[in-house]
Amino acid sequence: MTIHASFHGFTKWRGTQLAVEDLTFDVPAGCVVGLIGPNGAGKSTALAGLTGLLDPTSGNAKVFGTDYRSLDRPARRIGVNLDGMDVEDGLTGRRHLRICQMAAGVGKEDVERVLAQVDLTAQANRKVKDYSLGMKQRLGIASALIGNPELLVLDEPANGLDPEGIHWLRGFLRDFASTGGSVLVSSHQLLELEQVADEVVVLKRRMLFQGSLDEAKRVGNGSLEAAYFRILEGAP
Repeated sequence: MTIHASFHGFTKWRGTQLAVEDLTFDVPAGCVVGLIGPNGAGKSTALAGLTGLLDPTSGNAKVFGTDYRSLDRPARRIGVNLDGMDVEDGLTGRRHLRICQMAAGVGKEDVERVLAQVDLTAQANRKVKDYSLGMKQRLGIASALIGNPELLVLDEPANGLDPEGIHWLRGFLRDFASTGGSVLVSSHQLLELEQVADEVVVLKRRMLFQGSLDEAKRVGNGSLEAAYFRILEGAP
């Protein structure tokens, strides 16, 4: 089995505050892994550690067997869209992606490719300040796709999407995984995550559950949402 990302004993303290403790799981190729937990559970900390934005106190988080910051041209291996990665409002969507394209070291044609992938071609010359929240989410995903990566790391990508956008996102994530890519996605939308995830990790500062979607649903008598709350209720 090819592993695109992995956490091994990943622990992060922020001063005297424990953000996440002893997180250990893999993201295999061809797999969508859902990372779920309440606010403050450590999900954003874990994603930031995986993508080189912070160093763990102990343990490690690796992509393709190495530290993110050791990758040569990382945008060609891993696409990232995390909460807080804002876009300059005065730019058009196309200009923003041109900047991403130049940073990734790929061709201009990749801008048009990702605009088409996220269905933003018709809005590409509008300024980002005029985008809806859902359009901004699509632009963020397009930014992550610019290097044609093998792994996507997405933080709450369904926020702000209308039902049509959520349907599009579901199909996109499944198609991405079906071609050998992998996705690590944090989400509070459990009913939607149930439609796309292969594996589930439940986190509340420490890992409470890790397993297949089917295993998780068995905990909740067929429902991921019920399993989630049952797992949290059993946490110390």
